[in-house]
Amino acid sequence: MTNQIARPGKIIAIHLSYASRADQRGRRPAHPSYFFKVSSSVAASGGTVERPAGTELLAFEGEIALVIGEPARNVSLEDAWSHVASVTAANDLGLYDLRANDKGSNVRSKGGDGYTPIGPDLIDARTVDPHDIRVRTWVNGELRQDDNSAGLIFPLAQFVADLSQHFTLETGDVILTGTPAGSSVIVPGDVVEVEVDAPNASGAPTSGRLVTTVTQGDVPFDKALGSLPTVDDTQRTEAWGSAEAAGLEPATTGLSPDLRAKLEQAPTAGLSAQLRKRGHHSCFIDGVAANIPGTTIVGTARTLRFIPAREDLFKSHGGGYNAQKRLFDAVGDGEVIVIEARGDATTGTLGDILALRAKARGAAGVVSDGGVRDFEEVVRIGLPVFSQGAHPSVLGRKHVPWEVDVTIGCGGAAVQPGDIIVGDGDGVIVIPPALVEEVVDAALAQEEEDAWIAEQVEAGHPVDGLFPMNAEWRAKYEASRA
Repeated sequence: MTNQIARPGKIIAIHLSYASRADQRGRRPAHPSYFFKVSSSVAASGGTVERPAGTELLAFEGEIALVIGEPARNVSLEDAWSHVASVTAANDLGLYDLRANDKGSNVRSKGGDGYTPIGPDLIDARTVDPHDIRVRTWVNGELRQDDNSAGLIFPLAQFVADLSQHFTLETGDVILTGTPAGSSVIVPGDVVEVEVDAPNASGAPTSGRLVTTVTQGDVPFDKALGSLPTVDDTQRTEAWGSAEAAGLEPATTGLSPDLRAKLEQAPTAGLSAQLRKRGHHSCFIDGVAANIPGTTIVGTARTLRFIPAREDLFKSHGGGYNAQKRLFDAVGDGEVIVIEARGDATTGTLGDILALRAKARGAAGVVSDGGVRDFEEVVRIGLPVFSQGAHPSVLGRKHVPWEVDVTIGCGGAAVQPGDIIVGDGDGVIVIPPALVEEVVDAALAQEEEDAWIAEQVEAGHPVDGLFPMNAEWRAKYEASRA
């Protein structure tokens, strides 16, 4: 064990690395992804961190920090750990109020003064097993995070080897290796402690407790200089760790349990027949089929509109935290994402990562009049998707994600947010909310009648006069019900 490090030349942080955190977020990366933190954000144990005026979502992230010893460039996975001199504790503090504006770079959201406390002591990396290093975090004495490097999606050495492919890791550089589940919001007055140790190694070496106290700032951001902090329920949910922890009401579908159960029993053929009787002839989303044979969907619509691809518009609206990503992050339990892709099946409108996110959020499914990337993986994930089928191309080939929760056209049908979407083997239909109770009750009644007629046909009766029923057969039917 050695003393605290000097300010590093580079700080490289991992976006998402622990299985527990990935499961909490509902998305698991195939490869590590990174961002830089400024060296001026480094702080020592016992210091303070300021929550800026006008913000609410400062969050802690207890992490294992790796300190590079001998410079590393194009090192192998087998040799990578030998380039790590020390291991210690870090707190990768972040301000979710600025996260959406940073679009993944985290320059402002994680670059503030004091946003990277490190220490207090360093553990000699040669004395510990990189697959058995523990990280724990306490807030006001309460244990909030407790995980082990064995729970990482990617081993610690992989970060060193991977990064060394792209640039030289120099002596003293720090890699922040991601945080496990349990990260949440802290407020002025809170005291956060992070400890990294190796309890199963000889001597049970430890970094000691890295202590940081939260204070309240009084200088607001100047709107004339740049984008201002902004929060929504999606950011609150991710900062706190869950909607419940954030004090938010669980998302509702607009469907009572009884009504949902009725809709799950009613076939789209019967529902569409009842809509036609009431003058609704344009309720069909044409040209789509289920990715999982036999699957059904029932839910209220959340809408997403794509416009035709144009280079300047994709540059301004297609990258970063765009409309598509925002909707998949915000879809509620039992809701159906309906995508207007102008009937163009020659590119994907979602893929496996967004399907995983929708599944984790409890979405009932997705309906798109375009194509789907990663088709087989989306099937494996188990998210019901009705689309025009598989296509390997990326979104930007044909589309720009433009806006959410507006009236759209999907497969020839007008769809508004809150409309009722029902899909089965016959296709997908759209039901206006004001008609849904009446339509589903009538459809189920017709199903019961049709089942009785089928029994008569199976018994050898001709369909003439029976289907549809004349007065004589109607009387027999009513008598059977009585």
